Amino acid sequence: MDALAVRALLARAPGLGASHVQALVAAADDRVEHALDPGTLARAQIPAQARGCLSSPDTAALRMDLQWLRASGAALLLSTDALYPAQLLQISAPPAALFVLGNARTLGQPQLAMVGSRSPTPCGRRTARDFAASFARAGLTITSGLAVGIDAASHEGALGVGGDTIAVCGTGLDRIYPTQHADLAARIRRQGALISEFPPRTPLRGSNFPRRNRLISGLALGTLVVEAARRSGSLITARHAGDQGREVFAIPGSIYSPHSCGCHKLIRDGATLVQGPADVLAELRIPFQEEALITAPKRPGVGSALDKEYEMLLDAVGFEPATVDAIAVRTGLAGEVIAPMLLMLELEGRIAPCAGGRYGRIP
Repeated sequence: MDALAVRALLARAPGLGASHVQALVAAADDRVEHALDPGTLARAQIPAQARGCLSSPDTAALRMDLQWLRASGAALLLSTDALYPAQLLQISAPPAALFVLGNARTLGQPQLAMVGSRSPTPCGRRTARDFAASFARAGLTITSGLAVGIDAASHEGALGVGGDTIAVCGTGLDRIYPTQHADLAARIRRQGALISEFPPRTPLRGSNFPRRNRLISGLALGTLVVEAARRSGSLITARHAGDQGREVFAIPGSIYSPHSCGCHKLIRDGATLVQGPADVLAELRIPFQEEALITAPKRPGVGSALDKEYEMLLDAVGFEPATVDAIAVRTGLAGEVIAPMLLMLELEGRIAPCAGGRYGRIP
């Protein structure tokens, strides 16, 4: 059996972790192609379920795995490989193998994990994008989970300034989830990497994502939560980061916003409160220049003077999404007057529509 086939079997064996692969390769005198020899399997301490799978492999599954690996150009890193990220080896129960589409060397770069709500406010989305751009300018690789919302905005912020970004996926890399992020995934592959511990054809399962989250935090020096509800998967990632001895950062928000509850809880529990990118970079001891943290240029038309009524309307919208009815109460303006004014502010890039017919201000 050649080395790639051995790697594919080790990556698929149930219950096999990084330490087991290290034991097998050591027992094979550091020759991966001999890791499944009967003598090697007899000498190494590995779980019984994995031993059975490796002794009598599913040849049909192996054949499909090899076909996909060769056709996709994916790399398959074992925990014994030089390119396997050292940060990940320091966590509890690191995976035996990682499938990688893109530049595997990106995994060894200093990283910051950025996570948050799948339905963020316009302010949260813009904050994630601008912060990620600043971190990328300072030399950090942005790591997230390719999900809609804050994850996507974080990837896009790094990509937009030519920085590197890594997407950790909760399925096999032969499928992109969510499907609407196929183009984003392609950009990440060209300017970073897509990775997964799950073999090809691994379906979408809810239990995959907590496992995925531990890798997001495990790859990074710290995890920044931008927006999160009280019950949010982002808090799982933050908890993993704390358990792994990594820094946890959170951006505060309005006490009235459900999108801020999770961040406020993290801050109460000891996370570092973040008001700007410099707070994170200083805590991680990443050198930076102030000019590298300047946010992206304003859109055309933004920043010009507004009429008094438009200024009043913009103040009434605030940074927490509000309905037209709520804005009408705050301003005393009629709904039929407010609607075209909101459209004008949206076209100028000052506000954005949100779920439930609400509007939120963009910083």
